[in-house]
Order: sequence, then C-alpha cells, then structure tokens
Amino acid sequence: MSKQVALLGLGVMGGPMAANLAKKGYPVKAWNRTSDRPGIKIAADGGATVVSSLKEAVATANIIFTCVGDVPDVEEVLLGDKGVVQYALPGSLVVDMSTIGSDAAKKIATQLNKHQLRFLDAPISGGDIGAINGTLTIMVGGEPEDFEECKPLFEAIGKNIRLCGPIGSGQAVKMCNQALCAIYMVALCEAMTMAEAQGIDPNLVVEVCSTGAAGSWALANLGPKIIQSNYDPGFMIKHIVKDLRLAKETIESSGQNLPGVELADRLFKIVQQLDDGKGGEQGTQAMIRAYSVNSHQSTVSNN
Repeated sequence: MSKQVALLGLGVMGGPMAANLAKKGYPVKAWNRTSDRPGIKIAADGGATVVSSLKEAVATANIIFTCVGDVPDVEEVLLGDKGVVQYALPGSLVVDMSTIGSDAAKKIATQLNKHQLRFLDAPISGGDIGAINGTLTIMVGGEPEDFEECKPLFEAIGKNIRLCGPIGSGQAVKMCNQALCAIYMVALCEAMTMAEAQGIDPNLVVEVCSTGAAGSWALANLGPKIIQSNYDPGFMIKHIVKDLRLAKETIESSGQNLPGVELADRLFKIVQQLDDGKGGEQGTQAMIRAYSVNSHQSTVSNN
C-alpha cells in the first residue's frame, strides 16, 4: 500500500515539494497555517490535496513532513495543543525539513518519542530552484531504518540525499552549509562591486569565473540576478539571518568564533532594515544593496 503523506508548510520550498511528491504518485494532504501563500496553488496544481486543518492533514498519514520557519514554529506545529502529537497515528514518521539546529532537533525528537512518533531531521538546500526541479540536497539525521523507509520519498523531491548520522546530524551539516552560503554571498557581492569599480561588464565575471576555481552555484544562479537587480526570493534574507543566529549559537558553545559568518550576518542585517524593515523579504542576493548603503555612508562621512 502506498504511503499516506502529509506536508505541513507550503511556502517557497514546501509548495513545490508537495507537488513533486504528488506527481510521483504519493497521496499527499498539504496544509499551511495561512491561506495566502503562492505555494498553496503550486501544491494543488501538482496534485496534492490542500486541506484546511492540520488534523485533517495528519490523521491518516504514515509520513508527516514539516517545512516551516524557526524553532518556535516547528515546536508549535509538532508539539502544540493543536499540533501533530495530538492527531498523528502512533508509529508515524515525522520528518522536519526546516532549519532549526541540532539541539532543537534532539529535544523535539525526545518529545515526539513520548507520543510514540519517530523522527528524522532533514534540512534542505537548493533554494526555490531545487524545490521546483526536485533536485534538493537533503541532509538527514536519524535511525538508518527510518531513513531507508523515507528514502523513496526523499528521491521524489531531492537529488543529493545523505544520512549524516544520528538525530541532529542533518542539522549539524546544514549549519556548515549555511556558513558556506552566507560567505559565498559576501564574495559574490564583492566581485560584482570590483567589476563595477573597474568598468568591467559584470556578466563577464559570471561567464568567465564560473568556469574556473571560483565557480559556484551562487555565482551561476544568483550572479545574474544581482546584475538584473532581481531580488525576488529563492531564499529570504530573514531566513538566512535566522540560520546564522543558529550557527553562531552552535559555535559559541564550543568557545570559538566565525569572523566570516559575523561579517555576512552584519551585511544581511543592513539590507533587512531597508524598505521600512521589509528588506528581509528579499532574496539573499539582495546583500549587494548593503554595499550601496555602505558606499553612501562612506561618502557622507568623507564630506
């Protein structure tokens, strides 16, 4: 019998994931806390059944995916008075694809176990492009048998899928991933700033540097968006700021520090405060706007 699937959270990532699961033949009941997200239509158009309550989504599900925002959101959806623990079938497998850090993942797993629910932490990377194309990287922490049970479903939404270790390990690798993504964006914005200062067409930076040692996903996919001043979100600044907070909390507990992460965090937060505080709704490539702000401030201070 085919697995009954619930997917909770139909944002930029969750909507396409629900659609891809449905397209692969899985019966998917999808739910979102608010009714105005574009991902709801994407899920429905892909064949998922969008339902109006969390209870309806999870009551018959064998595997329950969650893809929401920060730690409190995951805790509310999974452990709250109207959360998954109230309605899920005993023995169901809960798979959280949010980014919440290892400590939170372990604590949530403990609470779910008390309700006879299994758990995998499975944060994702690849942005809206990866979610739409079903090519996400999925970093998984949990029991090997739970991973194997869920692997066919992971393969419906992702391409690079790895069991990283016990619960919390997927989140640990995701923290490293977010540090790389954040610092790549600093490098990309500085390369574009250098090109402009030298009168070089920034498209040359993308076309030439992508073929050498400086090539990266960020350069190939986000470089053109910076050039076009296209700041539509594949991954919002407010979310990377949250992830960097988790990364800093993680490393501070070991008595170390990450200067590159600190710099990226500062630049993202500059943009987050723009547009009357709505800058955080833009994609991470909007970090380039921080360089214009810094340039303006430097000019003012020099006059």
